[in-house]
Amino acid sequence: MRKQEVLISNPSGLHLRPAGMFCEKAMEFASRITFRYRGDNIGNAKSVLSILGACIRSGDRIELICEGEDEDAAIEAMEDLVKRGFGEEI
Repeated sequence: MRKQEVLISNPSGLHLRPAGMFCEKAMEFASRITFRYRGDNIGNAKSVLSILGACIRSGDRIELICEGEDEDAAIEAMEDLVKRGFGEEI
């Protein structure tokens, strides 16, 4: 299991387009990918509804959690996507 805390820094947070990108990236991996937000709330990174339902805004911190055969590659790719701001100007 790999965990990594990341800062959501893109101006719009995880609204529909970034949430879709987050979900699409997670689905590229066989590992189970979840995220912890606002305390002990857990969301499924492979579900756009779970991501949107978390109402994650710019400035929020989330913890990425990857478990499985490709967890190292998954955590790196997910972290990179978030750090790049989902293609939005940061």
